[in-house]
Amino acid sequence: MNIIDVNKENVSTTGFFCYMSKRKSEGYRRKLRWLQERFDEGLRLKMLDLRLGGRGFIEYIPGESAWRAINAEGYMVIHCIWVAGQSRGKGYAKLLLNECLEGAMKLRMRGVAALTSDRNWLVGHQFLLKQGFECVDQYPPFKLMVMKFGAFPSASLSGSFPEKLKRYGNGLSVVRSDQCPYVDAAVEAACSAAETLGIKANVIELKNSRDVRELSPSPYGVFGIVHNGRLLSYHSVPAEELAGLLGNG
Repeated sequence: MNIIDVNKENVSTTGFFCYMSKRKSEGYRRKLRWLQERFDEGLRLKMLDLRLGGRGFIEYIPGESAWRAINAEGYMVIHCIWVAGQSRGKGYAKLLLNECLEGAMKLRMRGVAALTSDRNWLVGHQFLLKQGFECVDQYPPFKLMVMKFGAFPSASLSGSFPEKLKRYGNGLSVVRSDQCPYVDAAVEAACSAAETLGIKANVIELKNSRDVRELSPSPYGVFGIVHNGRLLSYHSVPAEELAGLLGNG
């Protein structure tokens, strides 16, 4: 399987796998702008060749610029690794992971880190465990997995999330960024559910990686729905389901 190196020069043509059929959507456009700004920070995106039937990609970036609420100086941080459809079960996830590992080794980094969850929008920890990663920190349902290249200080989650949640106070807050193109629809669903119940939704934009580390209500960092100091979800929830959660809150 050929692997496409997506970069600042070709991303407008190659796309970035997600939302490929929705290039005119706001979510796609926001993600494209976000990527074009991140490439200068060392972000790498490798995509299985669509022309050969490949369906998957990996996105990673040096820890100092990672859009996850973690402390990972000196580590390469995986934002996303996803293999879908007919490409599953063929070893392509490991192939993509090796691209990241080899790249981090060449740069003489401390290792590679990734936030995981057995729920939506993140890789499950079992896959990384099988590849030699270990869990170094956790805040359920999240686990921070790391593969070290030597006796280095470990990565860790960034701050106390219960304390961060308290800062949002009462009411509904929808925390968002442009790192994931699916966030735009998730924000729309959350605001629609709130409007149905006559609740005002306060949308908070995370504009850089420092915002993510300091303000995110969960380790995931780039999206969250907070109601009365409680994290309802870090991923998209159908408007009807969210309305039920809000009604019970």
